[in-house]
Amino acid sequence: MTDTLTHVELLWLEDRVERWIRFGAPAQEEIIDRRRRIVAFAPGTVFAFVRWASNDHGTVVSRLDILRAQPPGAAITTLPYVRPGAESLLRVFGWTRTQVVLQVINDVEQLGLDPAAVADDYWRHVHNRVVAGQSPRPYSRSRHGAWLLRQRLAP
Repeated sequence: MTDTLTHVELLWLEDRVERWIRFGAPAQEEIIDRRRRIVAFAPGTVFAFVRWASNDHGTVVSRLDILRAQPPGAAITTLPYVRPGAESLLRVFGWTRTQVVLQVINDVEQLGLDPAAVADDYWRHVHNRVVAGQSPRPYSRSRHGAWLLRQRLAP
């Protein structure tokens, strides 16, 4: 039987390395030990994967990816700690950009919406604006309603 899930390796080493899921609903979870676990997402599931690392001189890695798990054979982007890979909706590097995206996620949640259910186009918009050094436009309930209607009409 072929594994159709997308596996993400999570890690927490206090003040050194953190890899965590900011949002998204895993289909499976395997706890390896108190610092490591592997979560798996079903095809079509959108999730945010945050990677952070520091050394004695401060932060050395700060990255946030919003990804959609894909079925076997679909086009994917390969990423460290994500097997086999996923469709990339947003990718930012650096603490300043990561903070902006984390705030956007918080803003979406304050609307009472699940960030995993937000329009794909919006995450791409946020990516493009943040990378260009501009503020992303806020997500709204009306935009979300339009996204839901569009999904119902899609073949």
